[in-house]
Amino acid sequence: MAPKKKESTNGKLIADNRKSRHNFEYLETFEAGLQLTGTEVKSLRNGKANIAESYATEEQGEIWLINSYIPEYLEGNRNNHNPRRRRKLLLHKREMAKLMGGVQKEGLTIVPSRLFFNERGLAKLQIALARGRKAHDKRQVSKQRDWNREKARLMRDKG
Repeated sequence: MAPKKKESTNGKLIADNRKSRHNFEYLETFEAGLQLTGTEVKSLRNGKANIAESYATEEQGEIWLINSYIPEYLEGNRNNHNPRRRRKLLLHKREMAKLMGGVQKEGLTIVPSRLFFNERGLAKLQIALARGRKAHDKRQVSKQRDWNREKARLMRDKG
């Protein structure tokens, strides 16, 4: 009998922050690792996490993810993790310097956009250096997106 193959997690999306694409203009994106405990990883493999209200900030030369929600692992014991604990982001020094410089000098924001497993099965967080959109910018982007959708529909039907 052949051994069982391990289930592939190639690019498996865990959580997506769709609202941030509406509220922010992404200038540059980075892929960061997360410092997690064992029960957090098991809980992420169940596919239940939320990064909608979370944000990243710089403290003491490191970047931290704050207010992300990873539920407790149901099969865990009393040493289970705190669902809303602060998690350290693992980045290269150059990437951290670029993020911190953007936040301090240009007043930009670090926004978490996607939480996923990469092809090696490691939990990664895609963060973006972003600028907040004003209400009129949001309306303009929405109009442009609707027009592009309508244009594509016309081209497909008439073309």
